[in-house]
Amino acid sequence: MERRKKYVPVIVRFEAGGRLRPLVIEFDEAHRYPVDRVLDVRRAACERVGGVGDRYTCRIQGQESYLWFEKGRWFVEEKNNRS
Repeated sequence: MERRKKYVPVIVRFEAGGRLRPLVIEFDEAHRYPVDRVLDVRRAACERVGGVGDRYTCRIQGQESYLWFEKGRWFVEEKNNRS
């Protein structure tokens, strides 16, 4: 399955120590996903769709997903169902 980079709005909390804590990912107008928990944050390359930034491993609705913060913008790896 192909994937592509999709920039998304994210509601974020700025911690007193300067850390960013994503709270809600707004995939599109009809789909908003609360972030249950941030499991890990690290600097990493996104090999599937390109880019380098802070990779947030998040638990969303019981599943682990990556959320990337690159050059001041958030993105996810969107599944492209074209055949």
